Amino acid sequence: MPVQIGGSKVAEPRARVELSTTAVADKARTSSKKIRRRRQRGSAALAAAAGAAPNLSPMQTLFNTSREVFAGSSPGFVPPPDAVARLSAILNDIKPNDVGVNSGMPYFKHADSKGPPRVSYLHFYDCSKFSFGIFCLPKSGVIPLHNHPGMTVFSKILFGSMHLKSYDWAKSLPGSNDNALENSDGARLAKINTDAVFDASSETVVLYPENGGNLHCFTALTPCAVLDVLGPPYNSAEGRDCAYYDESPYLSSCGGDEQYSWLKEVPTTFEMTGTQMPRKFIV
Repeated sequence: MPVQIGGSKVAEPRARVELSTTAVADKARTSSKKIRRRRQRGSAALAAAAGAAPNLSPMQTLFNTSREVFAGSSPGFVPPPDAVARLSAILNDIKPNDVGVNSGMPYFKHADSKGPPRVSYLHFYDCSKFSFGIFCLPKSGVIPLHNHPGMTVFSKILFGSMHLKSYDWAKSLPGSNDNALENSDGARLAKINTDAVFDASSETVVLYPENGGNLHCFTALTPCAVLDVLGPPYNSAEGRDCAYYDESPYLSSCGGDEQYSWLKEVPTTFEMTGTQMPRKFIV
């Protein structure tokens, strides 16, 4: 209702009061949004400072962490213990659906009963510093005994079970008078590092250039998938080609020793089927 002020009719300032109230509410909402954005930025910064990767897929996190861990990779490179623990923890949490594999895929079927099961390799990424991919083994599939020259390798079983046997080159033979670490036919003496069955509940296995089981072989007891991250990658031009070996028992003047074997490099007909996977995780 109009009111009289000094002879002039002026509308009651109710509309201005309502407009003012709305403006205050809008301003409060805007301020609240800014506060939420600041909090979100603060949370993201704290997560980054703690080494976490909020809202990233497991594969993106694996890629980012591998790139950091292997940033200084070169032949013989060994990541520091905290970096090994960090990458191992990420691999321990990777599930088959995170990488898009399952036991029903053709890679895990024994298609040709006339020959040994064929192993497949799903190749996700490689550069001069590191690479990673998934080995797919049907039941009874075998990756023969082979080496990883100058490499550090992380292996995680995603599903299934397999027998893993690994060796390191012997530096000496305690308690024996036999000093030769190489025999007349060129075989070298190696000591067993691991001889056991692993499955998806097993933690990440890490091997190093000089220890940890640098030479190993896999035998699938069921269809299984193994995610491997290694650095630096194989490179025949730089002398990091993959060599394969036959085993024979170690016998000395004191008798045999099951902890040791002679390993002789041999030609191999082992082949894998390779598949290049999309690199959607690289940003």
